[in-house]
This record gives sequence, structure tokens and C-alpha cells, in this order.
Amino acid sequence: MLKSMKKSIAGAGIGLAFVLAGCGAQSSDDVVIYTNADEEATAAMETALDDAGYEGEYILQSQGTSELGGKLLAEGDQIEADVVTMSSYFLDSAQEQNEMFADLTYETSALEEPPAYYAPILGNTGAIFVNTEVLKQHGLEAPDSIADLAKPEYEGLVSIPNIDDSSTAWLMVQAVISEYGEEEGKEIFQNLITNVGPHLESSGSGPISKVQAGEVAAGFGLRHQAVVAKESGAPIDFVDPTEGNFSLTEAVAVVKKDNDEKTQKAMDMAEVISTDAREELLTYYPVALYEGETVDETHKPAHSMTFDQPLNVELLEQHQEFFNSAK
Repeated sequence: MLKSMKKSIAGAGIGLAFVLAGCGAQSSDDVVIYTNADEEATAAMETALDDAGYEGEYILQSQGTSELGGKLLAEGDQIEADVVTMSSYFLDSAQEQNEMFADLTYETSALEEPPAYYAPILGNTGAIFVNTEVLKQHGLEAPDSIADLAKPEYEGLVSIPNIDDSSTAWLMVQAVISEYGEEEGKEIFQNLITNVGPHLESSGSGPISKVQAGEVAAGFGLRHQAVVAKESGAPIDFVDPTEGNFSLTEAVAVVKKDNDEKTQKAMDMAEVISTDAREELLTYYPVALYEGETVDETHKPAHSMTFDQPLNVELLEQHQEFFNSAK
């Protein structure tokens, strides 16, 4: 999802998937929502908006993270969207560069106070997962750390996402750099990428698919996907790496517009997305973001960590260079 910014900006308008909420052509009163969320999240948002009485009054446009990020940075408040749901680090960078988002006019009870211009809507946490049957076939013990996946015995048996395509890979890079520093971390990634071979995936969900299919013994990806796979009866287990479980959030923001009436309508819809949609979103992305939210113990990572620098596009690009220099 995270191609280079130059490619993102150049191709920002290509390949949009348009999802109409309701029927008929777009009117000037329709609120346009841009999102990088996947199908489960967009469905949850649509359900919440329709139940709140907004059916037929908005148009939801789904885009990849890099494409939408490119539009935010290039177009600022001239972007067509009235509401944006996006990875929070991209919102932070877009606001710093373009000052394009209005402060939210409603209060939230987020566990960690966000900036005034967005409210979190979902969270993703990284972890290792393994196919227990494939481990046994190769006489391997389950890894305890990301560094374990770089050991010679795992050659050809590991799948990870590519940081140029997926923000999920960034969770892994943050963990390694935090624990080992860039010099030792680069050595780990050189060995890890050698072990990965052809199993470097362009999708964050690619590794869990490879692990479930038995094509590899272990992978790195989103923790909740492995929990669900294990609960379904598949020979899958999840491992919270000793380097830490790092997380990324997606959030909703309202673009500054000259039309006060439409901006208020967009603000009302943003509130619905960040409040009414949370119950369903929490079932797909079991990371507590607001006071009073609870998740099953199996969904609580053992080593929750945060990176010691603010997450933004500039840091992502530095870590992309770090990752690619290890190839």
C-alpha cells in the first residue's frame, strides 16, 4: 500500500474504486468520503451512516494508502473529499504540510488523546504467526522474536510484507530498529530477507495466507488475523515477538471547506464513523481505542510498544530506505 510518494502523487487518481451509498448521481450536497480502509471497515462505516439516516447522502471512494496519501499531500484542502479516513501518520503529515483539516467539533473518549483534527477509528497490531504442522515437518521450534526468523534454519520458510507496499511491514521495522538499532537491525533484515526469498508479499495479508496454506512455516503480519485463524481450527499459532508488538491506527478527519453547511454535515458523519461504527469495527480490529472498550484476552498483545519518534511520512520513507538497503 505504500509506494513511493512521487509515484503516489503521479498516480493518485488512477484505479479508484467507487462505492455509491444509495442510488442516483452525485449531487452537490453529497458528502464525499475518501478512505484507505479495507472491505470490512468500509462496510462497518456504511452501516453506521445508513442507520444514522445518511443513506444516499454520501459517496465512499476506496483507495490504497499510497494513492490517497499522495492526493492529501498534493492537493491539500482542494481535494474533492469532505471526510477522510486514513492512517493517522499520513493525516499528521498532511496537516503539517497543508493545514487542511478542521478541528473536530465533537468530543471523544480516546484512551490516548489524539490531535484536535482527527479521531481514531481502528487499530492494527503486528505479530509473528506460525504453521505448527510445517514447523514439525522441518523440525523447527517456534520463534520467539523477529531475529529468530533470520536464522539459517528458516531459509525459504518465512513470509513478510514489503514495506514499499504495506504499512504492516512498518510494524516489523519499528520493532527491529527499537530493539537492535539500525546497524544490527540491518544485518538482521539482510538475513531475514534472504530467508524470505520469493515470499516477500505486496499485501499485508499475504504472509498469513502463505502460512495458512503451508507454503512457509512462519510469517509476520497483523496479529488479529492469526488469532482468528487459530480459533477457526487451523494449525496456526501467534507469537508476540520479544522486540515488541507495535501498532498503527486509522482515523477520521474533516477537510476544511468554504461551505459551512456541508462541512457541518461532514462533521456529523465523522462523528458517526468514530462512534457508532466502533462496535462493528472492534469485532474486526480488536484493539481498544476508547474508554470502556474491552477485547478478549487472546487479542491483547504481550509486548505492546510504541516507537520513540513521532510516526509520519518522513519517518516512513527513512525506514523504507533502511528496509530496501538490506535487500
